[in-house]
Amino acid sequence: MDNNKALVLFSGGQDSATCLVWALEKFDHVETVGFEYGQRHRVELEVRQQFMSKLRQSFPELGTRLGDDHMIDVSSIAELGETAMTADVDVKMLENGLPNTFVPGRNLLFLTYAAAIAYRRNIKHLVTGVCETDYSGYPDCRDDAIKALQATLNLGMESRYVIHTPLMWKTKSQTWSMAYNMKGDSLIELILKDTHTCYLGNRDTWHEWGFGCGDCPACHLRAKGFSQFLETQGP
Repeated sequence: MDNNKALVLFSGGQDSATCLVWALEKFDHVETVGFEYGQRHRVELEVRQQFMSKLRQSFPELGTRLGDDHMIDVSSIAELGETAMTADVDVKMLENGLPNTFVPGRNLLFLTYAAAIAYRRNIKHLVTGVCETDYSGYPDCRDDAIKALQATLNLGMESRYVIHTPLMWKTKSQTWSMAYNMKGDSLIELILKDTHTCYLGNRDTWHEWGFGCGDCPACHLRAKGFSQFLETQGP
């Protein structure tokens, strides 16, 4: 497997966009994969193409390393259980302590599909934006879960994949700072305007932290992180 190739799970959101730039700075050849799973905020699949196009324009030195994009339809996952990510229901906490935006098995499934693509493409490194510090209570975002899955994939595919989680121990504010430290204001501006986080798929309302409804947990987290990031930048 090629040690200089990476496959980034790129949803079109802030976290995965930051991870994509991280990978482009680290590896010689980077491919991307997105997933259609019946998400309410399907608009993220549209903005991801805009982001990559503008990334190539704004940072041509990175654009030369950006390879093929793969899109996988796993919409059947929406049929496995009603969640606020795939059905028109209110976001709330469940009796088991998890938010109803949790899609069971989603990240595990995504990484398994990504590994299958990487196997065919001779890619050693998988990059995902899961995070244990500022996350919504999703157990499949935890470091232990990712490490266990890496071991399983390597055993099941007789390979030596490395799953990178650059944001695992970062707050959302630190994720903004990471983007700034890599490419400055130009990348911050690109993430603000051309990534999508809002669970409800709102692209009509603009805030200083980007587009979104401003009320869902994803918007609250992004807004809080951006505000804290601005504070660290000073006057």
